[in-house]
Amino acid sequence: MRTIKSINSLKRELKIIKSKNQTIGFVPTMGAFHKGHLSLMRNARRDNDIVIVSIFVNPTQFGPKEDFEKYPRQIKIDELFAKKEKVDIIFYPSAKEIYKDCHLTYVNVTNISKVLCGRSRPNHFEGVTTIVSKLINITEPDVMYLGQKDAQQAVIIKTMVKDLNFNVAIKICPIVREKDGLAMSSRNSYLSQKHRQEAPCLYKSLKEAKKMILAGNTNSKSILSWVASNIKNNSSGIIDYTECINADTLMPISRIKGRAMIALAVKFRKTRLIDNILFHLK
Repeated sequence: MRTIKSINSLKRELKIIKSKNQTIGFVPTMGAFHKGHLSLMRNARRDNDIVIVSIFVNPTQFGPKEDFEKYPRQIKIDELFAKKEKVDIIFYPSAKEIYKDCHLTYVNVTNISKVLCGRSRPNHFEGVTTIVSKLINITEPDVMYLGQKDAQQAVIIKTMVKDLNFNVAIKICPIVREKDGLAMSSRNSYLSQKHRQEAPCLYKSLKEAKKMILAGNTNSKSILSWVASNIKNNSSGIIDYTECINADTLMPISRIKGRAMIALAVKFRKTRLIDNILFHLK
């Protein structure tokens, strides 16, 4: 495994890879690896000749009061995890390598970037789509692997790839959870002991809501009211949103049918957790 920090060095390596007609699986990350990241690497390793993982804490997707400076950075530990998963290349650029002083271009996917998390994080997804478009151009992958936990991000990136004709397939991998159901996230480490004990109620609420839907309650207002009440009664978290949406368009639905999703975001003091659950009603 090699850790490469410059775009030019990576491009030289890619030229050799492409000359051998080897397929490339790419996993974009901000580091601080957990089992969710490792599952993406494992999928990429199974499907491709070469696996590239990027580690870049992207400044353009953080708001002015968010945790950019505090976001966990542990490159040496991450390298050990990646090596164990048989990753071939870690791309670990600096902010100056990615965003030159004269950088003026940003990518914006309209409409679906303004709902859900986009309401409380207004410039977040523009930062995400900009960095992902740059990383696709830099790493030239055949397949890119994303996690279902960041469901809105995954839909936005899939839309961007389709609209801009990027020559890369997108594979969305299932959420990886702790034993108590909490979706794995680098931000879980910020939780106090009390909040860590409360946070699994998010997934418990989603699971129970799915049961109610499959049992015949397809009224989204009723379901969301129950989810919100259950979270409030079982935690000190402050709800940012709970939404029942079409899983492909992210648009809200009043009567649950087709491929649907319940998505939520809840803040435990300064730590904002997101989660979702998918289901399909014919």
